[in-house]
Amino acid sequence: MESDGKVDRREFLRAGIGNGASLAALGSISILPKQVWGANDRVRIAVVGVRGRGGSHLRGFGKLPNVEVAALCDIDDGVIGKRLEDMAGWGMAKPAVYKDVRKLLEDKSLDAISIATPNHWHSLMGIWACQAGKDAYVEKPCSHCWWEGHQLVAAARKYDRIVMHGTQGRSADGYMEGVQKLREGVIGDVYLSRGLCFKWRDTIGIAPAEPVPAGVDYDLWTGPAPMKPFTKNRFHYNWHWIWDTGNGDVGNQGVHEMDLARWALGVGLPNKVSAVGGHVMFKDDQQTPNVLNCMFEYDMPDGTRRVLEFEVRHWMSNTEADIGLPGFGAGAANLSETAGHPRIKQPKAMCGNLIYGSKGYMAMTGYESYRTFLGESNEPGPCATRSGNCFANFIRCVRSRKQEDIPAPIEEGHITCTLIHLANTSYRLGRTLRYDPASQRVIGDEEANRYLRGEDRGFRHPFTIPEKV
Repeated sequence: MESDGKVDRREFLRAGIGNGASLAALGSISILPKQVWGANDRVRIAVVGVRGRGGSHLRGFGKLPNVEVAALCDIDDGVIGKRLEDMAGWGMAKPAVYKDVRKLLEDKSLDAISIATPNHWHSLMGIWACQAGKDAYVEKPCSHCWWEGHQLVAAARKYDRIVMHGTQGRSADGYMEGVQKLREGVIGDVYLSRGLCFKWRDTIGIAPAEPVPAGVDYDLWTGPAPMKPFTKNRFHYNWHWIWDTGNGDVGNQGVHEMDLARWALGVGLPNKVSAVGGHVMFKDDQQTPNVLNCMFEYDMPDGTRRVLEFEVRHWMSNTEADIGLPGFGAGAANLSETAGHPRIKQPKAMCGNLIYGSKGYMAMTGYESYRTFLGESNEPGPCATRSGNCFANFIRCVRSRKQEDIPAPIEEGHITCTLIHLANTSYRLGRTLRYDPASQRVIGDEEANRYLRGEDRGFRHPFTIPEKV
């Protein structure tokens, strides 16, 4: 891996896939004909999974010139009906409708798909899209376990597809400038980054088994995961907190902060991982922790060490560097007076990053901003707030076919998601993991490697990740 945190694709492909075989044998030459795009050619895209984040995909792609949202796919008739009404109200043409993504992928008129399903479907749909000759925008996290993401990267390279990860922070001009300032040494030698994911999330309660709602294809929704009785807590949104389908908040909101923390620190895969925490306060169906503290250690080529910390907190919190507040960087403006007692206004969510160097620190917030504070007196340094458009960037790369232009390439997404899977594995097994970035295996711990392969959950036929893509 390159020292600036960007993955070298050739080095990545030389890494082992877990059984000693090399991905290099898969090659990187497309076996499919490439479309030659003209400046005015219309890109026809399908959105798969349209209830939550998928709605943003519909609006995002629908606003772009010469882009047609030509198809929708969802397992819930009620969700499809609502989105068709939305699209009509937004002035968008009526798309084709599918329930089964496999049928959608048979449509040769579609150029790309945008995947916004639950986590356990992301990689398999991405692999199938590559095999069908289609480009793919894959929402975060790109995988439910390490093995899925590894095979998705292999498929993207084998079929020479444009595959972009849904960490849209890499499309934000403010973040890009902040990372460039770090590389230029604005805060000196960077040694530590902290990703923070503090969100008020209430209990999900205990939901009994019940009949599958009318219009829902629960078999397709379950897909690769084990078939379990239907409950509301295994379905819309709360699937995030069930191990069979989700990765907890470190793999939900936390993906964005983890990616920024790694990008800012300039690192790839770690040498050692430890995560502790628990599901506290509530007695409910949630399986994933709502308090989690993770530590990743990196042994650098020059003999130094860098550290990445990550924290999930689901209830009471405090501000750090004003991250999460609309008045980011306002300092005293966030103080109010109540009965003579100073009180800090607290946000409902505080998600962002703090990066520390020998000459100061940088704060990055979800408002696509960065601020620097220099020296012992925390003097204000360079700062910026500028957004970007991940959907437009994806379409631009679909047209150009230039892999090097993808702001969030799937290789980078896979590395970030590997950190998430390592942290969750460390937490679930209750021990520190020593990791070999070259082979992408935990050293001397086959139980941990089985977790990373998804063997603790397994894959339900026929929704299995192929050994050879």
